[in-house]
Amino acid sequence: MSADAPVVILLGPPGSGKGTQAERLADEGFAILSTGELLRAARAEGTDLGRDASGYMDRGDLVPDELIVAVIDEELERLEGKPVLLDGFPRTVGQADALADALERRGRGVKAVILVDVPDDVVAERIRGRGQGREDDDPETVKERLRVYHAETEPLVKYYEERGLLRRVDGARDVDAVRAEVRAALGGS
Repeated sequence: MSADAPVVILLGPPGSGKGTQAERLADEGFAILSTGELLRAARAEGTDLGRDASGYMDRGDLVPDELIVAVIDEELERLEGKPVLLDGFPRTVGQADALADALERRGRGVKAVILVDVPDDVVAERIRGRGQGREDDDPETVKERLRVYHAETEPLVKYYEERGLLRRVDGARDVDAVRAEVRAALGGS
C-alpha cells in the first residue's frame, strides 16, 4: 500500500463497542492502533511509558498527550503505507492536532472519523456486564472515565465535524447493525 492508505479514527465513550468494531475492521485489512491496549501492554511489561501511564489509568484520568502522542507516532512509522484504524486516539483536540501533524509529515491524512454514539446508561450497563475484571472497569472509575470523556473528548466531535470527516453511528444497536453502519460510513471500504 502507498502513503494514501486510509487512516480512520473510531471515537466514542468507553464501553461503546469501539474495540469490537475495530476487530471487525482488522479482518478487512486495517492495522488497529488501540491506545488502551498499547498502554495496558506497556504497563504489564513494566516499560517506562507503562509506569508513567499507570497512575493516570488507575484513577480514570487521561494519560498526558505527550506520552500518548509519542507511542502513536512510533506505531504510525512502523505501519507506514498500511491502512490504519485508531481506536481510542485522539482523545483531545491537542492530540488531534498532533496526529494531523504526524500524518502530514508522512504524506497521509484522516479519511473518516466514526463516532460510535452510545448513551451513558447503556455504556455503564455494558461495562458492568462485560466481566473482564479490568482495574479500570470499577463503577467509580467508569463514572470518572465518562466524566472525562464528556469534558475532554466530546470537543473532538465538533473538531472533526467542522473538517467534514465525522460520521455518526448508533452504537446502542446490535453488533452486526453497528458494523453495517460503520462500513456504510466508510463508503463500503
